[in-house]
Amino acid sequence: MASAGGKPTILLLRRLDSSFATALRERFHVLDFHASGEPLAAFLAAAAAAPEPPRAAIVVGGGSIRADASFLDTVPSLRCIFSTGAGVDHIDLAECARRGVSVANSGEVYSTDVADHAVGLLIDVLRRVSAAERYVRSGSWPVQGDYPLGSKLGGKRVGIIGLGNIGSRIAKRLEAFGCVIYYNSRRPKDSVVSYKYFPNVHDLAAKSDVLIVACALNKWTRHIVNKDVLEALGKDGVIINIGRGANVDEAELVVALKDGKIAGAGLDVFENEPRVPGELFSMDNVVLTNHVAVFTAQSRSDLCAHTISNLEAFFSAWWQVCWYHRLGEHWLADC
Repeated sequence: MASAGGKPTILLLRRLDSSFATALRERFHVLDFHASGEPLAAFLAAAAAAPEPPRAAIVVGGGSIRADASFLDTVPSLRCIFSTGAGVDHIDLAECARRGVSVANSGEVYSTDVADHAVGLLIDVLRRVSAAERYVRSGSWPVQGDYPLGSKLGGKRVGIIGLGNIGSRIAKRLEAFGCVIYYNSRRPKDSVVSYKYFPNVHDLAAKSDVLIVACALNKWTRHIVNKDVLEALGKDGVIINIGRGANVDEAELVVALKDGKIAGAGLDVFENEPRVPGELFSMDNVVLTNHVAVFTAQSRSDLCAHTISNLEAFFSAWWQVCWYHRLGEHWLADC
């Protein structure tokens, strides 16, 4: 049922830029957690008790708010969860399915930008772009001479963990640089005949110069890059992570970098964001970004349109279900 103003009610559980928030409010009655200033538990309880409780919620991708059984118990009216990220590791999919709660995510909105960012991180690590830039800014060039040489990208054997929407785009970009592409996924891709498939991540690392993590986070991929995989990658190897922080055993990664067991890393994601291991800050062979691979001006605009389209499709279908289940002059309790 719509709110008193005729707009469907939604929960907004992430921060948005002003244009995105305005576009939502033009179409929906928005209950904004961050604008409320309330603790989460109190905010959700108040939303659930509202005369027109929310039917849909927008949650931040990979955020601290988990859409699990406890969350759904608190706001039982919810019938749709929309994640603004590509990953759904923060959403209990089995519990949502059991309760008939629809789940949607950002789809391919970010795929191109994340692929670009992954390649950018790799070039930066190999060619030491950020480190050389700091060297020049510090005034060291005229005093200490040329900065140590980096390594070329062309010809590198690149192993990609997860050849989905993002991983496949990374592969195509790196092919253009003359890289040899290997990959690991749950099963071989029938559509890919030019890339060698490795069913085992350890073996993939052993044959690769670069390991790029582009898989989703779940119980099978948590710490899929562990101590053994890092050792298999070797002292000349580089790791790039644009997946989720917990895909990599971060403590073991820090040790491997400190001990020279791998050559470098480009990291956009971390296990305990926004906290980053302090040891990484002083390492010139490590490039760090703050989980921004997905964000460009264009992707923000696309995400806004994608989010609104998904929510409107959900409410359109929801009203139809309610209409067909109307009993006399009374709506079913769930409508």
